[in-house]
Amino acid sequence: MTVSCFHCHLPIAGTPHYFATIEAEEQPMCCPGCKAVAEAIVAGGLDNYYRFRTEPAERAESADQVLQAELALYDREDMQSDFVRTNPDGTREARLLIEGITCSACVWLIEKHLLHATDITGVTVNLSQHSATVSWDPDGVKLSEILLELHHIGYKGHPWRAERQEALMQQEHRVFIRRLAVAGIGAMQVMMYAVALYAGAMQDMEAEYRDFIRWISAFVATPVVFYAARPFFTAAWRDLKTRHLGMDVPVSIAIGGAYVASLWATWHGHGEVYFDSVSMFTFFLLLGRYLELRARHRTAKAGRALRNLLPASCLKLSGNQTERVPVTDLQPGDRVRVLPGDSVPTDGIIVSGHSSLNESALTGEYMPVARSTGERVIAGSLNTENALEIEVTRIGDDTRLSAIVRLLERAQSDKPAIARIADRVAGFFVAAVLVTSVVVYTLWSQIDPGHAFWVTLSVLVVTCPCALSLATPAALTAATGTLQKLGILISRGHVLEGLNQVTHVIFDKTGTLTKGRLILRQVILAEGCTLKQDDVIHLASALESHSEHPIAQAFSGTSPYTAHDVTNTTGKGLSGYIDNNLYRIGTAAFSAPDFNLLPPDATGQWLLLSCNEQPAAWFELDDELRPEASTVINALQRRGLTVELLSGDTPGVVSRVSDELGIDQWLAAAVPDDKLKHVRTRQAHGAKVLMVGDGINDVPVLAQADLSLALNNATDLARTTADAVLLTGDLQRLLTAFDLAQQTRRIIWQNLFWSLGYNITALPLAATGLIAPWMAAIGMSLSSLIVVGNAMRLTRLAPETPVLDKGKLSATSFQALNPA
Repeated sequence: MTVSCFHCHLPIAGTPHYFATIEAEEQPMCCPGCKAVAEAIVAGGLDNYYRFRTEPAERAESADQVLQAELALYDREDMQSDFVRTNPDGTREARLLIEGITCSACVWLIEKHLLHATDITGVTVNLSQHSATVSWDPDGVKLSEILLELHHIGYKGHPWRAERQEALMQQEHRVFIRRLAVAGIGAMQVMMYAVALYAGAMQDMEAEYRDFIRWISAFVATPVVFYAARPFFTAAWRDLKTRHLGMDVPVSIAIGGAYVASLWATWHGHGEVYFDSVSMFTFFLLLGRYLELRARHRTAKAGRALRNLLPASCLKLSGNQTERVPVTDLQPGDRVRVLPGDSVPTDGIIVSGHSSLNESALTGEYMPVARSTGERVIAGSLNTENALEIEVTRIGDDTRLSAIVRLLERAQSDKPAIARIADRVAGFFVAAVLVTSVVVYTLWSQIDPGHAFWVTLSVLVVTCPCALSLATPAALTAATGTLQKLGILISRGHVLEGLNQVTHVIFDKTGTLTKGRLILRQVILAEGCTLKQDDVIHLASALESHSEHPIAQAFSGTSPYTAHDVTNTTGKGLSGYIDNNLYRIGTAAFSAPDFNLLPPDATGQWLLLSCNEQPAAWFELDDELRPEASTVINALQRRGLTVELLSGDTPGVVSRVSDELGIDQWLAAAVPDDKLKHVRTRQAHGAKVLMVGDGINDVPVLAQADLSLALNNATDLARTTADAVLLTGDLQRLLTAFDLAQQTRRIIWQNLFWSLGYNITALPLAATGLIAPWMAAIGMSLSSLIVVGNAMRLTRLAPETPVLDKGKLSATSFQALNPA
């Protein structure tokens, strides 16, 4: 008798020489490599892997010096630059493609084994994309050691590459198409023979012809069952081993039972055959699964599409010469030339030229936005007009585009509570179906034994909970993709569900309800000043033109005056000479030290301009409100939501902004601890809080809130903490998110109602013998198609709220995606 290796299932010639103890039994191994892998799995307490796996592991090789030397190359900084990023806490994170993943047991084994290792802080394996994200402490473990650990348990890790992932997904798609083709062709062919059998039954076909057609039908149906339907049997076997009742269990029982019973009837020459029902059922079920696969691939394609916005090469400037180089060769400080029609290769600053850039793929704003010298540009933007010279500031995974992709991937891997509830309901429903099938079979065995099996088969088929399992994920996938196109990036899966439960919306002020850009609100001439208002503004502009302080933006207009010998006194103001007169602008004590002056009122930020230390004019500066802020606040309040304002600004300023926007509840001079305490108090009284902010000081409260939204100009830490990111500068998209969340919930409930209603209605019909198995297969597949089609309506929804001055807003707001 030939003995096989317990680890990889390869045959062992002769007597086994290597053994490993697994679950207290000596198991044969074909080589020292497999023995080492098995012992490593057992030593890590992961021997349940062998109980749950559905495919044999790849044959292991010993980790010799050649392999270690090869893997050590990945410890070099230049090798890691393309697929490894450093987190703010100093840990490193790599995204790897994993070869050898075949089932969920592989995912479990990889995650458990790596997390068991010291200094590996996080492991997430994505079965559908055959990838893993690994975080580790570089002071304690090397990347080569992590790859070697993967090798020890029979898997190969490689740097993640978009083209390689695309190839794996294309392979998955091709295999599914082949299975679907085999099932479809088999179903059509067997149906032709079934028509002959049905016609022959009415015309007394001779037994030898009937048996011949049955054997031909069995021959055609066999590849349908053993090849096309193989994923159902594999998944059902895995579910049974892990004691989990999935929808593949009744499907496999139905397909396998009908096929075996039909073979028995064919062999013995009496009884009914249902090769046509088996083939049709497999085809329609695969068709529903194919739609699910397409939806999953379309979601993954969103991230790949964003990555594909980057060009493969660009024009690098070396003096006055240009050379085309790969984008991966660029470093911060390099300069590149972006021609009209080309994509911006990295994040950077325009050092020469002006043009319009199409940022629609990143922000959802379809109007090109103007960019000129000194402004920041985003990797992946499309240059539409003139050539630009750009200085590189961020490359690779540090770019805004990469950050967006990471957030999108995190959202795709997240599973909201409603989806988990639907999965649990499906499990209970499957158990109920199996119990009902036993009862139906028992009853029909007493009534009409000849029909007992086929009635039970119809019950199993017609109640398959495919539509129930697709009801929630199909809708969530469609809604997430739609919001991303509209400029709202959901980074965690519970957002759409949580928006429907929000009772309080709390805004930060600066940079959220305002643009984070100072404007000149009013000018008050000092007593005795003979200058006109325009004159004092021009004098202030002449001084402020020598400053890079944000205050200078409020005096950005052209001035007929020229200031010289300008001095910047930190924290106080500017001083300089204009027409041989000394002018100062800043605090009152700095501009007019001999006068004990107070600002005209306590609200706003006031600057004093003086001439030869004599007061000339007061300037009130204020942060410019977003033009759509008032509309958004009113719309939220009309929806019955409580809107509040939390700000660290002075009470006078916060009070005035609240009055302008119609916000009744506000808190001023609030430090991060105050904001956190305020939100916790609201939550303690049963409120569901949505926090909208942008700064580092908002990070604690963003994390505490039930839902959090960061704006495009938010800090990196705020964006990664938030549950969603508003990629555009338009707050009205928040209203769109609320609308879409309501529509998504409505469609999910429609899908759940339809799928449950269909099963409840069809079950008694099937149990009473009124529905044949082939009719049940069509009904089950149609219910799945209806659910998916209903969910796809979310992809065609447009924003219900009009957008104010779309091009202008995006031109001014999206600059902040690249803070200095």
